[in-house]
Amino acid sequence: MTDIENLTIKEARAIAAMFPAIQSSAAAEPKAVMPAIERAVLVTTEQRGVFFGYATDTSGDVIHLRAARNCIYWPASNKGFLGLASDGPQKGARVGPAADIDLRNITCVAAVSPDAVAVWESQPWAS
Repeated sequence: MTDIENLTIKEARAIAAMFPAIQSSAAAEPKAVMPAIERAVLVTTEQRGVFFGYATDTSGDVIHLRAARNCIYWPASNKGFLGLASDGPQKGARVGPAADIDLRNITCVAAVSPDAVAVWESQPWAS
């Protein structure tokens, strides 16, 4: 019989092979990955760009917008660019088609209300 204090590495490996690996239940289960939450936002840039789109992260120097639309013109009835976030583009606004874009030189990120999202998605381009 071998003295436990004087086990060789080969003997210790042989003993370890006799027992299944013991894992905690937390370690045995794969970690759940939280999906990124996408939200509708209005983003303005130093170059005076005004964009509506969907973003998952607005904390960095570059913001990726999915299905972004550029508002080229909005009427006074919008009451400024934040009116685009609260009410959406009003009659007479000019909004371009959607594209996925990356924006830099961000000056503002505003949450867009559900009512405004519906207006943005209606593609209110005026000729």
